[in-house]
Amino acid sequence: MSEDDSSSFHAPEPHERRRSWLERISSALSGEPTNREDLVELLRDAQADGLIAADTLRMMEGAIAIGDMTVGDVMIPRAQMVSLPADGKFLDLMKQVVESGHSRFPVHGEDKDEILGVLLAKDLLRGVVADYGPGSIHSLLRPAVLIPESKRLNVLLREFRQSRNHMAIVIDEHGGVAGLVTIEDVLEQIVGEIDDEHDDAEDPNALIAAQADGQFVVDALTPIADFNERFGADFDEDEYDTIGGLITAAIGHLPEAGEELTLGRFVFRVSSADARRVHAFHVGVLGDA
Repeated sequence: MSEDDSSSFHAPEPHERRRSWLERISSALSGEPTNREDLVELLRDAQADGLIAADTLRMMEGAIAIGDMTVGDVMIPRAQMVSLPADGKFLDLMKQVVESGHSRFPVHGEDKDEILGVLLAKDLLRGVVADYGPGSIHSLLRPAVLIPESKRLNVLLREFRQSRNHMAIVIDEHGGVAGLVTIEDVLEQIVGEIDDEHDDAEDPNALIAAQADGQFVVDALTPIADFNERFGADFDEDEYDTIGGLITAAIGHLPEAGEELTLGRFVFRVSSADARRVHAFHVGVLGDA
């Protein structure tokens, strides 16, 4: 075989494989019509070819997915919000701030739907240090950003970046407070949640799951009506929608993992929580074998 003949047989060089993949993307994006499914499939091919890492693929898929998500999909429900009363004493407010571990807090008037502004923990600390603070926290408040539940997450993320705000208050169709959303809540949809090493490995699809020891694992977002039906309970459904909201209100602060509360014939122990919300409870029924 001559030198000229042998030169026609060779394995594709890496740069040739990259060119082929880039040509596929270019062709897909220039054709009509294009859709997200095709783009995601190309990205997955790129990951399979070793051109991007698996973590990078996951984040790119998350960034694409938030275009179809709204604030209502990720917000912290009103029942699990930590908000501060505008007429609260500085020492009491400081205790709430320390217990919650948050850095930003909605501040309300007599009516919790009356959001007066947002208080930053660092501003409260400065107020306390400066001659034990002014007479009220009104002078420390920053403007609150109010948004509807229907706002797209990708739009909200862009607004967060442009305005440098990290929190927005979510308003329902009647003008009441539905919850709040932070920039962390949006970013978690892209990078994924980081589970605590002590979190229980529970079935994420089951709101109420029976355990071998006779107890139950109950998702904090379980509707009170569903809990009542499952256990024959009669918890009030008018003021709170979820078990998480009911227990948080009964405890009086955002509880941490391990805290317990007995309501009627039920013992609720927080099994999973982070700095922003309760995720799940272990529930024991008094009198059961």
